[in-house]
Amino acid sequence: MSDTTVRWGVIGPGRIANRFAESLAAVPGARLVAVASRDLARAQDFARRHGAERTFGDYASLYRDDGIDAIYIATPHAQHAAVAIDALSAGKAVLCEKPITVNAAQARDVFAAASVNQRFVMEAFWSRFLPVYGRVRRWLGDGSIGAVTGIESYFGYAQPRDLDDRLWRTDLAGGALLDVGVYCISMSQFLFKGPLKLLEASATVGEPGVDEDLRARVAVGEQGIELRFHASMIHKYYNCFRIQGELGEILITEPFWDTGQAILLRHGEAPVASHSPYLRNGFEYQVQETQRCMARGVLESETMPWADSLVVLSCMDEIRAAVGVRYPFE
Repeated sequence: MSDTTVRWGVIGPGRIANRFAESLAAVPGARLVAVASRDLARAQDFARRHGAERTFGDYASLYRDDGIDAIYIATPHAQHAAVAIDALSAGKAVLCEKPITVNAAQARDVFAAASVNQRFVMEAFWSRFLPVYGRVRRWLGDGSIGAVTGIESYFGYAQPRDLDDRLWRTDLAGGALLDVGVYCISMSQFLFKGPLKLLEASATVGEPGVDEDLRARVAVGEQGIELRFHASMIHKYYNCFRIQGELGEILITEPFWDTGQAILLRHGEAPVASHSPYLRNGFEYQVQETQRCMARGVLESETMPWADSLVVLSCMDEIRAAVGVRYPFE
């Protein structure tokens, strides 16, 4: 890797990877070099749209490419662990879409591979790096809403029931929890840190065997602040994130995982809105973090450390066990 340029490769050139590729234009020293897909035509189309130099119809060729420093993984969830381990073993840094793996056991294997190969790896939890959450943390830190009494979060949308789509397939680790519920849990853990304890969970499990609609209560952090969240693939909600306190509340507006606005609502006072527009599309901040960490030679990010990924995945393991969702490869 040169002093100023990180040469990126992409595995899994789908919808989310398009957003990643577009964000690179806002990051100094970031350059998209290569794209790999098991469907070569798909990789070639992605490369044309985003200016990548090389395309591969298999992942191994990308791993072997000496002109690649870091790999962004955007395959279906079930493939994350194997692809990340192979990339790390080939000497590449890795930014892997959320959830970084399907379960905590797989994540431990990924982090072990990073340690053995001395390569950086991070779960691509881009929402943690959005500027608006810096404002939220400052409000919490200065006691703007007093003692926090609870958290409420919604992430629901009406997804067409296509049983061939990854969201509805157990072999690809589909379901509402891993796709969208993870945002509710991980952002709560990010703001309040510490352990997560499952209090209650219920779900509608459809014929394919995935959780279509899920509700849970989780105690967050050392103080055990109660998170109540609802994740759904069959119902649309006002997808916000509320932090309630003795003196008022903080509202991160819809969609809370992709927003530049938060509102401080103190009892008896006018609302205070904070606006934090993106440099590009919001993905650029996690790219910046990855490149900063690579330049420093560290293996993990302080903002999205391995321990946080493990805490969240362990909680999701408990939730799936409670509602009876298990994937065939586990």
